[in-house]
Amino acid sequence: MPYAQRVILHAPPWNAQSLVDFVKDCIRDGVLLVCVIGNDCQKVEDVINELVVGNGSDVRRFINTTSHPDENLAEARDFAARWTLDVDLAKPVQEVRLADQ
Repeated sequence: MPYAQRVILHAPPWNAQSLVDFVKDCIRDGVLLVCVIGNDCQKVEDVINELVVGNGSDVRRFINTTSHPDENLAEARDFAARWTLDVDLAKPVQEVRLADQ
């Protein structure tokens, strides 16, 4: 199942293989926004950004990312729901927990 355009990610360990796979899938699926919540969410956001950019040779690889270290799920969901840049508003925000968390 493809990911939605707007995703709330419960932060996995920043060095988890599942995070690498998640980012690849997000690029493939055209995800436009990833909001990261939970422990180490700022570090996880940084890793996502590094994975998206890669070696910098493909300028089409881009995902907006945010981290929400002092916010609960409802606040992050509200932020993501208000994100309207280039998204199909009929599609809901998706909450994701990766398998090896």
